[in-house]
Amino acid sequence: MFKRSLHLCTKSTINSLSTFMRLEARSTSTTSKTISEAKEKWDLVSAVCVERHPVISKPLKDIEAKFQHYLDQLEFENSMKSDHELRHKKDKEIQEQIKAGTGEIDMDAIKQTAQDFEDASLDELNKFQFASRTTEADKKNDLTSLDRKLDKNLVLLVEQQVGEKIFWIPPQGVRKDGETLRQTAERVLKETCGETLNVKFYGNAPCGFYKYKYPQTLRETGVIGAKIFYYQAKYLKGSLASQAKYQWLDREELENTLPVPLKKSVTQFLIDED
Repeated sequence: MFKRSLHLCTKSTINSLSTFMRLEARSTSTTSKTISEAKEKWDLVSAVCVERHPVISKPLKDIEAKFQHYLDQLEFENSMKSDHELRHKKDKEIQEQIKAGTGEIDMDAIKQTAQDFEDASLDELNKFQFASRTTEADKKNDLTSLDRKLDKNLVLLVEQQVGEKIFWIPPQGVRKDGETLRQTAERVLKETCGETLNVKFYGNAPCGFYKYKYPQTLRETGVIGAKIFYYQAKYLKGSLASQAKYQWLDREELENTLPVPLKKSVTQFLIDED
């Protein structure tokens, strides 16, 4: 019995030592990998996603139009009489007094009755021409114009060279020593789009991230790749520099234009319009 207990104890000890050695080897491997990754140098890049918000509302869908009509009807039924309706009532009382020849008549009140005012307002309304929702920029499909697709969000893309290739991407640039990522984003936007473009940044923290490794030939310089931090900004006013190559694209156009690896990272922080 003692021998058996000793055998079980020895076997348990060996298993424990084996488990410990495996964990130690795994920990050493992880530590070595962490140290190796810490030695790798990456370019820190700031990018700006500038968005022009809708100028007009979207046309109502059938169900939205029906619900809006229901709300209008409900409000009309539950509302008190307006000043115009009260004036109609007063005009009727004055007309009855005129017919009966009783009471004093307010001459100022009968110079223009509520019906006269209503007719004049309808005539003015019929003369008014509503502007078309489709602009000249829509007809020409001018991707550089902000006067297109007024009921949709438009995102700014610029033509930039990344490595040996040219892509349509949000304005981006490498961080300089002493800059914060937000300062880099502001500088890049001015250098790429000019001084006249006025935007409002949505904070000091990035809202998106993407990283990629450089080709092997570029890694020989000591930099393994780039880590891109995206900032979101709202277009306020102004135009881009004449020498800049740019496009203002809606969500669908953006999906078809952005590089495939970059598409998911950018679209994740953009609000879905549907």
